[in-house]
Amino acid sequence: MYIDVHCHLDKTTYGDLSGLIGRCKEVGVGRMITVGFDLASSRLAAELAERYPCVYFTAGFHPTELSKYKEGDLDEIAKLCNHPKCVALGEIGLDYHYPDTQKELQKRVFVQQLEYAHSLKLPVQIHSRDCAEDMLELLNRHGRLLEYGALLHCYSHSTEMAYEFAKLGLYFSFGGASTWKGSKKAKRTIAELPSERLLTETDSPYMPPASAYGTFPNTPAAIPEICASLADIKGVTAEEAQTTVYKNACELFKKLG
Repeated sequence: MYIDVHCHLDKTTYGDLSGLIGRCKEVGVGRMITVGFDLASSRLAAELAERYPCVYFTAGFHPTELSKYKEGDLDEIAKLCNHPKCVALGEIGLDYHYPDTQKELQKRVFVQQLEYAHSLKLPVQIHSRDCAEDMLELLNRHGRLLEYGALLHCYSHSTEMAYEFAKLGLYFSFGGASTWKGSKKAKRTIAELPSERLLTETDSPYMPPASAYGTFPNTPAAIPEICASLADIKGVTAEEAQTTVYKNACELFKKLG
């Protein structure tokens, strides 16, 4: 079966989630991980995972959402992480894209969440945007906290940096952008990384694949197209890529079973 390891499911965007999940199943997407980015979205993710058997979730605080963050929130995130269907703590990380970035606050809360994940024996889903050097330095310094695994979702840094992140045992997921004609950097990185470190995502409702470029919302039903593109880059069949990706997901996210 196909798996979307990073999407954002919510009623506001999609309306009838039962219908959406049914359409995803029809194209073979049998597992979806809906990702929290603050306390409210993490709680919603847990509710959706309880409602739909094929949905799993993560809980965490995204670096660009820290204006909502207050002391004590991480204790609530940790409670959600104890849920049997919470497969990781995330999405967490660094994002220097915007001019008002609070870099020191981002780093502090990121490391705190890495510590929580390690204490809970969970992997992490990492958001990393326009911050490659700081991310690598921080992960190298706190490498012991990655004992239970880590995913760089929607990987956007260079292939050369990917080699360095791979030395830390990280996994890498790619979404719709990797199917675009002009995405040479992503395609090169996919080609160079070991297949055993690759995963598929949509980051829905964002970043549709080439066939739906410019449309909104994207959905997990795009995963077969993303996986087919990955297979083409790696020179394997779509079935082989599908099997490898699902195996990788189960190895990283132990609670998938």
